[in-house]
Amino acid sequence: MPNIVIVGAQWGDEGKGKVVDVITPHFDVIVRYQGGNNAGHTVVVGREKFVLQTIPSGILHPGRRNIIGCGVVINPAALIDEMESLVQRGVSLDGNLYISKNAHVVMPYHPALDRASESKAGKHRIGTTGKGVGPAYADKTARVGIRMADLLDERLFREKLEYNVQQKNRLLREIYDAESFTVEGILGPYLRYAGWLAPYITDTALLLHRWMEAGSSVLFEGAQGTMLDIDHGTYPFITSSSTTAGGACTGSGVPPTKIDGVVGISKAYCTRVGEGPFPTELRGEIADLLRTRGNEFGSVTGRPRRCGWVDAIGLRYAARINGLDTLAITKLDVLDACDTVKICVGYNYDDEVLTDFPEEERIWHEAEPVYEELSGWKTSTAGLRDYEDLPTKAREYLARLSELCGVGISLVSTGPVRDETILVNDSTLAHWIPGLRSSLPPH
Repeated sequence: MPNIVIVGAQWGDEGKGKVVDVITPHFDVIVRYQGGNNAGHTVVVGREKFVLQTIPSGILHPGRRNIIGCGVVINPAALIDEMESLVQRGVSLDGNLYISKNAHVVMPYHPALDRASESKAGKHRIGTTGKGVGPAYADKTARVGIRMADLLDERLFREKLEYNVQQKNRLLREIYDAESFTVEGILGPYLRYAGWLAPYITDTALLLHRWMEAGSSVLFEGAQGTMLDIDHGTYPFITSSSTTAGGACTGSGVPPTKIDGVVGISKAYCTRVGEGPFPTELRGEIADLLRTRGNEFGSVTGRPRRCGWVDAIGLRYAARINGLDTLAITKLDVLDACDTVKICVGYNYDDEVLTDFPEEERIWHEAEPVYEELSGWKTSTAGLRDYEDLPTKAREYLARLSELCGVGISLVSTGPVRDETILVNDSTLAHWIPGLRSSLPPH
């Protein structure tokens, strides 16, 4: 079985959690490799809905080992709440969950700095979740961060905490006029968190090496999306981590030679949360229709998502940056009510039509999308499980999208639950995972 990376091919919220959940039974290990509790991977199992923020989506399958990798930043309180909630709902964690000792910790001053910075930014605000993820990554890069292993060494933890509290308090008081923190006010609760999490903290990179040498297959689960990548996204309106396939290696400790394939996840339309460029953004009736039918409200923030037509230029860019081998298209059923559907095939800027994704912030904001319009199918696709059962116009739409972004489609999601998934015949995923078809419900 190949080792596969799952990445978002848009601005996040593409449905990565569902896709991971669908294919997890065919893998031994699932690794979350970046992001923090600013993610919200929604998985629907039967009548139950799970929103996973830090824990890999594979945790809902018994017997699968789940790793929170070194590239993740962890809020211990939020993680413990998430773990306890899962246990209360009958999910086993012991022997199924491992936390990298090198993962960095979100401290109480990080959300405070996040919120204070946003409040002072005015028109330059990024639209963060306010969870402190960005400041935690900033400390990591500045080499002053606190790691999970540090929580298990009280003397070292106190030493690092004293330094950070002193520095962060100056920043909070003098720059942001915000409330400061005390060492003792943080130390006690975080030592209790350490005691609770200690059985799960380990050298996950070493475990992965041993498991892979023994023949275990690994599924790498990214958070957010390609267009929010710290290096390749629409900077500065991005997240603070490597959301692309390359982040799977740095965020887990697995070398690139051990990665066999990359699956990109894209909605049949496009959404974005927070500030920043969004060339295909819609307003008015169509935007409201997509938002309502797609339930486009942030699973973490509750904020309404900005909605627009799918952007083939952005998808082709994501395919190039990640080396996508195949695509999974989610929420096709949301478009069932549209008389026409559109695909962005270029950006009109300065009397020129651009067909490659630009890197200049000015162009992102000023370019006008060039659309190719196709007929809608006006027939319900909700719950369909066979590609041949899709309306002809829906199949034409998917074929055109695949052609424009240069990547074949393996999966099509027609609803939120596991069963509402189509595996495309003779597709890349069908070849990679021979047993995938038999694990999906009968047509």
